[in-house]
Amino acid sequence: MFKKLFISFLFFAFVSVANSQQSKDEIQKRMQESQRQLNELNRTLSEIKKNKKLSIGQLELVKRKINAREELLHSLNKDLHLIENDIYSTTVQMNRLRRELDTLKQNYAKSLVFAYKNRSNYDYLNFIFSATNFNDAIKRIAYLKSYRQYRETQVANIRKTQQLLEQKAGYLNNTKAEKNNNIQEQNKQLTVLEQDKKEKDQVVKDLKGQEKNIAARIKEEEKNRVKMRQSLAAVIRREQDEAAKKERDRLARLAAEGKKPENKPAAGNDVAKNNPPKANTENTNRPQRVYTPFETTAEGLSSSLNFESNKGRLPWPVEKGYISGPFGTHEVPGTKLKESNDGIVIETSPGSSVKAVANGTVSSIFDLGEYQVVVIRHGKYITVYSRLGSVNVTKGQEVQAGTLVGKASTNDNKSGEIEFQVVNEKSQYLNPESWLRGR
Repeated sequence: MFKKLFISFLFFAFVSVANSQQSKDEIQKRMQESQRQLNELNRTLSEIKKNKKLSIGQLELVKRKINAREELLHSLNKDLHLIENDIYSTTVQMNRLRRELDTLKQNYAKSLVFAYKNRSNYDYLNFIFSATNFNDAIKRIAYLKSYRQYRETQVANIRKTQQLLEQKAGYLNNTKAEKNNNIQEQNKQLTVLEQDKKEKDQVVKDLKGQEKNIAARIKEEEKNRVKMRQSLAAVIRREQDEAAKKERDRLARLAAEGKKPENKPAAGNDVAKNNPPKANTENTNRPQRVYTPFETTAEGLSSSLNFESNKGRLPWPVEKGYISGPFGTHEVPGTKLKESNDGIVIETSPGSSVKAVANGTVSSIFDLGEYQVVVIRHGKYITVYSRLGSVNVTKGQEVQAGTLVGKASTNDNKSGEIEFQVVNEKSQYLNPESWLRGR
């Protein structure tokens, strides 16, 4: 009976430790990732500080550093909570082991007293020969053997319990030491976080002192943004017209041949074959997919679906860098100025390689002031790579994810810089961060 209880105790203890370790491993990975981001941000910020010219990108960098440090502190708090639960669980297990050890020792002491009182060979023989028949004598001999084995088992169980108790005590000491280290690290990170916030306040103060220069730069960038929007709208209209014309020509050929047009592109049928419909448990009245002129061919639809299926998992267009200009309209802290981005501005090393994020076709290449722009279409979606110092593709070229598009230009701070945009067939600008995978 005790053996079964002992094995059950070991099993549940093992499962508890395994689950705790799995959660702890996940937290440790997040902590390592936060620390990696902080190290990279600190290196980048150190390089930027060498340039005396202040930029909004520097403020974004400090803000991201604060976010990364807060995430690290959040992970440390979770880890501390796990450690405290582990300490409590281990203490409960040790108390239970001590009670079981006391019970084992008491039972063993009773068996020793009994053995001492019946220690003579005469008593054993008298116990056997007093049997009423032969079978009863055999049973008494078996009983004496099992009793000896029982005492040996008691000794073994006591030793095992003592060993397990010692292991738990050592584990508890290590866990308490880990808790102390965690608390020290938390205090350290909280101190550094306060320094980061002071640094942010100082950058905001400095930006406020350069409001006129920043206003002039924003005004110039707004002009380029308007030109970019006009150029992209023209590219999308031209390609929509071409796609619509091809579809009209296709339908005309089918009519001339006396054939009926398909209800939707062949790629849609291929997708249906690979993904058979499930049981009708959902609302059948939900809106069906509306096919655009870019999806009237199997290739166009396949390209759109592939791009959509990789949302949140697309690779970054540059290997290293940080977002110095977030998507959308936002105020410049410390000023009354507002800055608008149709994509994200990524600051990187000068001349860094810029790569396509997905398979597609180069729709257009054009100049925009001091830099160049590459437009790549992926079915009904378009990715735009602007602020390029040089271009490595040609119009109409089929590219794969990872194909070199061009090189990053150099901004006023002597850093590399690109702008990355995601646009749909309606010329609606989408937040690129929701399409790219996490760094």
